[in-house]
Amino acid sequence: MSVETKQINCINCPMGCLLTIEMTDGQVTSVTGNTCPRGETYGHQEMTNPQRMLTSTVRVEGGFLPLLPVVSKTTLPKGKILACAEALRSVCVKAPVQAGDIVAPNILGLGVDIVASRDMEKQ
Repeated sequence: MSVETKQINCINCPMGCLLTIEMTDGQVTSVTGNTCPRGETYGHQEMTNPQRMLTSTVRVEGGFLPLLPVVSKTTLPKGKILACAEALRSVCVKAPVQAGDIVAPNILGLGVDIVASRDMEKQ
C-alpha cells in the first residue's frame, strides 16, 4: 500500500485554501483544508483529471484587427491544452464575428467548442 500526501492551492474561489490531499495507491482518500465544498471537488479533480480553460487568439480575415481572442466554452483536460493551442494556429475566421460565436467546434474531438470572446467588426 502506497500512501502519498500532496498540498495544492485551490483556485475555485478567492479564498485560495491550502488543500492537503491524501492518496492511497493512486486514489484520493481525503481532502482537507478546504473551507467550502468546491475545494474538496477541486482537490479530487486536480489529482485524478486536471482541467483548465484555454484562452488564445485566432487569425481574422477582413477584420478590424488581425487576431480574435477566443476561449474554451468549458474546461479541457490539462494534458491536451498545448495540442488544442496548436490546432488553433490553423484556424482563420472571416469578419464579422460576434462574441460567443463558435470558431472551432469540438476541438480535437474533446467535446468542447472554442468561442469568440469579443465582437470583431468587418474592416
